[in-house]
Amino acid sequence: MTLQQDLSTKTAAVIGAGPAGLMAAEVLAQAGVQVTLYDHKPSIGRKFLMAGKSGLNLTMDAPFDGFLPHYAETADVLRPILQAFDPAAVQDWARSLGQDVFTGSSGRVFPHAMKASPLLRAWLVRLADMGVQLQTRWRWTGWDGDALIFDQGRITADVTVLALGGASWARLGSDGAWSETLQGQDIAVAPFGPANVGLRVDWSAHMAPHFGQPVKAVAWRAGDTISRGEAILSAKGLEGSGIYSIARAVREGAALTVDLMPDQTVQQVAQRLARKRGKESHANHIRKALKLEPLKLALAQECARPLPQDPQALARVLKALPVAHAGLRPMDEAISTSGGLPFAALDPHLMLTSRPGTFAAGEMLDWEAPTGGYLITACLATGRWAAQGAIAHLQAAA
Repeated sequence: MTLQQDLSTKTAAVIGAGPAGLMAAEVLAQAGVQVTLYDHKPSIGRKFLMAGKSGLNLTMDAPFDGFLPHYAETADVLRPILQAFDPAAVQDWARSLGQDVFTGSSGRVFPHAMKASPLLRAWLVRLADMGVQLQTRWRWTGWDGDALIFDQGRITADVTVLALGGASWARLGSDGAWSETLQGQDIAVAPFGPANVGLRVDWSAHMAPHFGQPVKAVAWRAGDTISRGEAILSAKGLEGSGIYSIARAVREGAALTVDLMPDQTVQQVAQRLARKRGKESHANHIRKALKLEPLKLALAQECARPLPQDPQALARVLKALPVAHAGLRPMDEAISTSGGLPFAALDPHLMLTSRPGTFAAGEMLDWEAPTGGYLITACLATGRWAAQGAIAHLQAAA
């Protein structure tokens, strides 16, 4: 008797139709399980589609040993999960859906179509062909014994995979409301915090002409975290990959500085500034001596006015410019969140130890990673791992 025949009478409820939930549904259906996918929004994959609006960054084309450390303190627990569905596997999976991929200069991997919608459409066709049933506008509110309770009624399933997302972009579906449900069942949930998010900065009127411009070729630093990514100056503050990479350190209290000339030493900068300036203004001398573009000069004056006259002192300022800010942007504007369901509440197969047969995956788990494909890769990998755990649980119970 085949595995599909063994499990063909078994049922699975997958709650949450983002990347983790969709992957869990696919793996379960491949094993022959009868799968119903539930989502409380009228359409699915909303955050996934938003993530791909400016280019769907599926993963990072990098050696695994260089990829894994980006998951920080959860790297060890995620290691087997990500090894089982690594960046190469993500690319192969996308190709299996008819979506060719390419690697950009930074190592980021994108589908040639760039957007998420072609991949999502192909994925939904595959799931439908596998017999996966989709229920939208079904919000899960908890359990009644072994039954799952939704606003629309109650259902039972042999296994459940929760893939409920984090707590950012509530309008797209990730509102974190599930945390209260789990806490009501005495299941600990770590508090949510904004991750991969911009900074609030109260700029002076002098910065308005620069809004919308990118700050490039700099190095942002917060604590021990350094980022060479660019940031966009806006009326609200600073956005972009350079800021997202240091958001965690800022959230944890580290001061933020920016090195406006990261490829030169303090001494090299000071030597250039020590050249005779003649009748030039101080600002013009700085701009010409350092070939400093207007945006960087404006940023220096905004953050450290009056700039020191002494070349050595000025060089030190430009190499570690303190950026005063009003904290991170609100959590609902964050790309992702920290906090969520701790791995301590789960067994190695991502099953809730307090509720056998219930598994969890995706951003609702308490892990954090930067943008650059790390988020989507881990969502897909944990969705797959949880589904495999559910299959093993069904087989053990057979």
